[in-house]
Formats: sequence, structure tokens, C-alpha cells
Amino acid sequence: MQNKPEHTNPGRPRRSKGPQAERRPLVDRISLSLPEALVADLDAMVAKRGFASRSQAVAEALARSLADHQYAVGDDVMVGTITLFYDHLSTGVEQRLADLQRAHIDEVISSFHVHLTNHRTLEVLLVQGPAGKLQAIADEMTTLRGVVSGHLQVVAAIIPQLHPFIAS
Repeated sequence: MQNKPEHTNPGRPRRSKGPQAERRPLVDRISLSLPEALVADLDAMVAKRGFASRSQAVAEALARSLADHQYAVGDDVMVGTITLFYDHLSTGVEQRLADLQRAHIDEVISSFHVHLTNHRTLEVLLVQGPAGKLQAIADEMTTLRGVVSGHLQVVAAIIPQLHPFIAS
């Protein structure tokens, strides 16, 4: 007999059975009451972006909203990206960005860059750490001379916890 994972919500029965039930995460159904205009906008977005259903679109929007809320209300450990667009001919910008990455080695997990033109570079850094610290790092990088634009995007922590301030 095969051991099955314990149901995370013991007050609710499992809804599906069979081999696919083990691969799909459990979901709870909820009901939403929305104004007609909002439903029409939702349906248009579902069609345009190619979501499989309204539920998938709402879940994606809600997950993004919850991550924004976590970021706004606390210093939870989060994962995200810092996207930088810079002029690599600007004196020392590449070195200063590399120095900042090394100075924040606990938060900067990896980076990737691509040369877009003979003097423009797009760089994306994968970062993890307390939300306030990530914003401070992004601010340090985006305000450097030679950086044309930059943006921090955070989501809930989804990679293995690598930050040294997290107890295992």
C-alpha cells in the first residue's frame, strides 16, 4: 500500500481521485461577486493573454497582489529580480555594478546580461532577502551614473531559502 501525503485541510474532503490527483495541488473553490464591467474586462484579459480560465487569471492577479502586500507591510524574505538598463560606455558603470553585487553577495543569487547595442546593456539579477534590503540594493544600483533605468520586481519566496538570516 502506498503512503499518500496528508491532506492539508482535514475539514474538507479530497475532491479528485486517481493518478492525476497526486500531481495537482489541492484547491478550494470560492465565489466572487463582481460588477458586470469588471467581469467583461476580466474576460477580455483572459482571452487576450491566453489564460485557460477566469480562475487562472484571478489566481495570478491575486498572487501578485499578495506579494505586493507582503512587500509593503513588512520585511519578509522575498525573491525577485532587479532589471537594469545601462550605457556600458559610461565610465566605470559595469565595475560599480559588479562591486555592488559582490558587496551584497548574500542577496544577489545570480545575474545575466545581454548587450543590446554597441553601448546599451540589459542586466537581470536574481535576488533574495528581506524586502527592504532588496529595495535598498535596487536603489543603489538604479541611481548609479550610467544606469538609464532599473526596476525591482518581487514575488513570494519560491526558491530554496539561501539567505543567512533565515533559520533552517
